[in-house]
Amino acid sequence: MATSVLDVRPPALTSISEPLPFFDGTTRLYICYLCPYAQRAWITRNCKGLQDKIELVPIDLTNRPSWYKEKVYPLNKVPSLEHNGKVLGESLDLIRYIDANFEGPSLFPSNPAKREFGELMISHVDTFTSGVYSSYKGDPVQQTSAAFDYLENALGKFDDGPFFLGQFSLADIAYVSFIERIQLVFSEFFEHDITAGRPKLATWIQEANKIEGYKQTKVDKEEYLEAFKIKFLA
Repeated sequence: MATSVLDVRPPALTSISEPLPFFDGTTRLYICYLCPYAQRAWITRNCKGLQDKIELVPIDLTNRPSWYKEKVYPLNKVPSLEHNGKVLGESLDLIRYIDANFEGPSLFPSNPAKREFGELMISHVDTFTSGVYSSYKGDPVQQTSAAFDYLENALGKFDDGPFFLGQFSLADIAYVSFIERIQLVFSEFFEHDITAGRPKLATWIQEANKIEGYKQTKVDKEEYLEAFKIKFLA
C-alpha cells in the first residue's frame, strides 16, 4: 500500500484566508482535521499514494471562509473534492471516486464475495454511527453493546487478514475514523473499553494503527475531546 510519503498538515483556512485559484487544474481535497467524514477521504488519498496528486486543503468549520460556499461547494461542508473542473462531495461517494479514478493500489477487492460483503458493511456504517451517537445521552455502554458485537462478528467473515475483507479496504475506511473517536470517548467519559471481550475488534484497531496512510490522519486527542464535550455534554 502506497503510504510512505510524509503528509505535512497545512494550517486550516479561516474567514480571513484569501481565496484559492479555483479550477486551475489542481486537484484539491477540502477537509477539516476534526471531521471523521473528511478523514475517510484523506485516508483514501494517502493509501492510494496520492499526496502529490491531491492537495490537502483544511477548512476551519467554526470560522470558515465565505468563498468556500460561494465558489467551491454550495453545501458548505466537508469533505469535497475539486477535480477536473467539478466539485464532488459526500464521504462514502468520495472514497469510491478516489479509489476508482486515480492511480495507486485498489482499495476494494475484485473477489465477488468480498465485494458483496464490503458493500453490506459500507451500507451499515450510518446505522452504526447514528446508534452510537444517540446513545451518548443515555446509557452508552449498554445501548451500544449489540452494535460493537455486530462489528466483532463481521470481522470473522474472512480469515486472510484482520480487516473486514481480510486486507485493509474501503470497508475499513468507512468505519475507522469513527471508531477512533468512539474509542476515545468511551475510554475518557464512560470508563469503558469497547474492545473488552471483542478480540477481533481489538486486533482490527491495533492493525489499523500500523497503516501509515491512516496514522497520518489521526485526530488530535485533546482537541477532539474538548469539541466532544461542547457538542454532546454541554
